[in-house]
Amino acid sequence: MASSTSLLKRLVVGRPFRSDQSPTEPTSLPKRVALPVFAADPLSSAAYAPAQMLMALSAGGAAAFVYAPWVAAGVALVLVVVVASYRQTVRAYPSGGGDYEVAATNLGPVGGLTVASALFVDYMLTVAVSVAAAIDHLGAIVPVVTSHRTAFALAAVALLVAINLRGVRQHQVLFAIPTYAFLAGMVALVGWGLWRILGRGDDLAAPSADLEVAGLATGGGVAGVALIFLLLRAFASGSVTLTGMQTLANQVPAFKAPKPRNAALAMLTVGIISILLLAAIVTLARLTGLQYVEDPSGQITGASDDYVQPPVTAQLAETIFGHAPVVAMLVVAATALVLFFAANTTFDGFPLLGARLASDRYLPRQLHTRGDRLAFSNGILLLGAGAGLLVLAFRADVVSLIHLYIVGVFTAFTLSQAGMVRHWTRLLRDERDPATRRHYQRARALQAFGASLTGAVLVVVLVAKFNRGAWISIAVMAILYLLMRAIRSHYDTVARELTPTDIKPVLPARNHAVVLVSKVHMPTMRALAYARATRPDTLTAVTVRVDPDDTRMLMAEWEGRGLEVPLTVIDSPYREITRPIIEYVKSIRRESPRDVVTVFIPEYVVGRWWENLLHNQSALRLKGRLHFESGVMVTSVPWQLASSSRKGPTDRMVRAPRTRDVPDFERIPED
Repeated sequence: MASSTSLLKRLVVGRPFRSDQSPTEPTSLPKRVALPVFAADPLSSAAYAPAQMLMALSAGGAAAFVYAPWVAAGVALVLVVVVASYRQTVRAYPSGGGDYEVAATNLGPVGGLTVASALFVDYMLTVAVSVAAAIDHLGAIVPVVTSHRTAFALAAVALLVAINLRGVRQHQVLFAIPTYAFLAGMVALVGWGLWRILGRGDDLAAPSADLEVAGLATGGGVAGVALIFLLLRAFASGSVTLTGMQTLANQVPAFKAPKPRNAALAMLTVGIISILLLAAIVTLARLTGLQYVEDPSGQITGASDDYVQPPVTAQLAETIFGHAPVVAMLVVAATALVLFFAANTTFDGFPLLGARLASDRYLPRQLHTRGDRLAFSNGILLLGAGAGLLVLAFRADVVSLIHLYIVGVFTAFTLSQAGMVRHWTRLLRDERDPATRRHYQRARALQAFGASLTGAVLVVVLVAKFNRGAWISIAVMAILYLLMRAIRSHYDTVARELTPTDIKPVLPARNHAVVLVSKVHMPTMRALAYARATRPDTLTAVTVRVDPDDTRMLMAEWEGRGLEVPLTVIDSPYREITRPIIEYVKSIRRESPRDVVTVFIPEYVVGRWWENLLHNQSALRLKGRLHFESGVMVTSVPWQLASSSRKGPTDRMVRAPRTRDVPDFERIPED
C-alpha cells in the first residue's frame, strides 16, 4: 500500500517517465509558436514598465509626467542596442548556453559565476514580479484578490511549480495562446484608443486624470540637479522593459532550423513589439491624463490609506472601452494571464542553468538530476522556494520588488556583451579574409558600444535605486558567487582526495566486531547472528549502564539464554550513551592500531514518518560520531516492524544457517 506522501506526489506530479522517454534533442518549434512561447517574459514587461516609469516621475509632482515620452525614448534606445547585440550573440553561441556560456568562455570563471549569480537573482525576481503584477491586474477585475494579494501570489507560485514538475514541454504550443491574446488585446487597446482620440476627437480622461498629485519631496515641481536625478530614477524604473530579452538567447535550440537565424529574427520581432508597446502605452497615458504615483495616500489629495490605484493597463482599458466593459475586462484578464505565463518561462531557464552549473561543479549535483517527469525537479523547487520567499517578504508588492529587479538584468547584459567583445577579438587574431574581418570588427564595435551603454545603465540603476533595495540584490549576488566558488573548491578537494594512487592499501591485521545491545530482543539476536556470520577475529556485545536495575535485568536474561558471546558493560556516570561507546571503540584501536573495529547497530525499520521520531535516535547519533573515527566500520542491522511491510508481520521463520562459526542463536525472521 502506497504511503500518503507517495499518493500526494503522484497526484501533483503524475506517473514517472522512463529514462529512455527523455528526448535527445529539444522540441523544435516554428517561429510562430516559439516567438510567443518564449517572448511572454519580455513582452509582458509592457504591463508594468510604463507604470514604474510614471511612478518614479510622480515624485516631482503632476507636472513631471510631461517627461515620460523622453524617458521612454531613452529606454527604447537601450533596447535597440541590446537587441542588436543579442542577435550577434545567438549567431555566435547557438547552443543555448546564453549569458553564462558567453561570460564563462570569454571572461573565465569569475565572469561566468558573476553572470550566473546575477541570472539566479534575475530569474527569481522575474517569477516574483510577474506573479505580483498578474495579481495586480487580476485584482482590478476581482477586488478580493487585492485584499489577499500575498496568499493568491503564493498560490500562483505553487501552481507554477506543480505545472513544471509534471513537465510542460509537450504542451508548449498551448502556451502561445496567452501571448497572442495579450497582443490582440494591446492592438485593440492602442488602435481603438488612438482612433477615438486622434481620429474622432473624443475627449477621453483616465480615472486618475482629475486627481490632485503632489511631489514626494517638495509637493511641487523639481529643477536642476533634482530634475536630473528624477529623470535617472524614471529611466532606471522604465528599463525593466528590457527584462526577459536574454530568454530568447537561451532558447535557440528550441527553434526550427536554421536555428540561429530564426532566433535572431524572433528577437528582432520582440524588440520592435516591445518598443511599440512602450511608446503606445506612454502616449495613451499622456493623451488621457493618466497619473500613477508611488505613494497614493501621501501624494493624492484626499486619498485614504487603503486606496488602491488600478494598474495603468486597467485604467486605459476602462477609459477606452468604457462603453464595452466586457472588452475592458478581457484585455485586463489577458494581461494578467500573459504575466502568469511570463513567470512560467523562467521555470525552463533557471533549472537548465542550475543543471549546467552543477555539471561544472559549482552547485550541488542534485540540481543535475532529472525527476520523475524528466524535468530538473530540484531546480524547479529551488526557484519556486526563492520566488515564494520574495513574494512573502515583500507582500507581493510590485513596486518593492522592482527596485531589486534590474541590477541582475543589466549585470548579465554588460558582462555578456563584454564577453562577446573578447570573442570577436580572439577570432580577429586568426582571421585573414578582409570581408570576414570587417564583419567581425563591426560586430565587436556594436557589442563594445552595447557593453558600455548597459554598463552605464547599471551604474544609473545602482545610484538611483541603491537605498531602495538594489543593495539587497548586490548582497545576494555576492553571497551566491562566494557560495558557488566554495562548492567548486569542495568538489575539487574531494576529487583530489579520492583519486587512486599507486600505493596499495594495507590489509588490516584483525577485525574486532562489537555488537551494541540495549535489550535482549529480536533485533539484538539478528545483529549477533550477522556479526558471527562475518567471521570476525573477536566478537563482543556491549551495553551501557545507564540504569543499574535495567542493566542487572539485561545481564540476567543474557545469562539465562546461554548466549556464548561475552557481554561487556560500560559504566556511564553521567547517563550518556554515545561518549562511552566512542571511548570503548577508541581503546580497541589504541591497543591495535593496525586492526579495524566493526560496530553492528540494530535498528528498527518503520513505515510511518512519525515513527522515525520515536526510534533509532541513539543509533543515528552513534553512527554520526563513529563515522569520524579512523579504522572504524559501522554496519546497520535492520529489523522490519509490522508498519514497514504492506503485508504486516510475517509468520514464516527460518533458522540461522548452521556452520562451524555461526551457532543457532534464535529463529530469525525472513526479510
